[in-house]
Amino acid sequence: MRYIILIVFALGFQSLLAQSKTTEELHKKYSDALSFFFYNNTLRMLNQDEDKEFDELIKDIDKMKLLMIKRDATHASDAEIKKLSTSYKAEAFEEMMTARHEGKNFDIYLKENGKGKAEGMIILVNDSTTLYVMDVVGSIQLNKVTNFFNSLDRNSELGKKIKAFSDKAID
Repeated sequence: MRYIILIVFALGFQSLLAQSKTTEELHKKYSDALSFFFYNNTLRMLNQDEDKEFDELIKDIDKMKLLMIKRDATHASDAEIKKLSTSYKAEAFEEMMTARHEGKNFDIYLKENGKGKAEGMIILVNDSTTLYVMDVVGSIQLNKVTNFFNSLDRNSELGKKIKAFSDKAID
């Protein structure tokens, strides 16, 4: 009996930390997408400059999946991005904010647990060449999302991979 309870608890806990089904389906559909998985301690390791602002940005992130999908006539069209929005809303994510920053569109969705605390966050960032999907377990302050994206982009190793992927998308 103890083992059954332990297994049920473990499976239940794992499902709380699961990424969105929509993100998983998107990753399956675009298997050529560049993807990264980050846990809080991995994000801290990216902070080579020991920037206190960056530490503050990531403090409420348990884990994050980042997908980068090239946009063209057959990949990640405007209609498909709108369909993503509908799919995330069907998973109980609420649209919280839409913004434009440095030529990129940001659409932010939040999923709260029953106690008003953020359980998950979806950040869709797109421009004419790339769709970025950040599926976060935890949260980032809404007014700091663009700072977080820019911080990831400026990080030396990750920034190089993002730039190389974006350059391929332009070709």
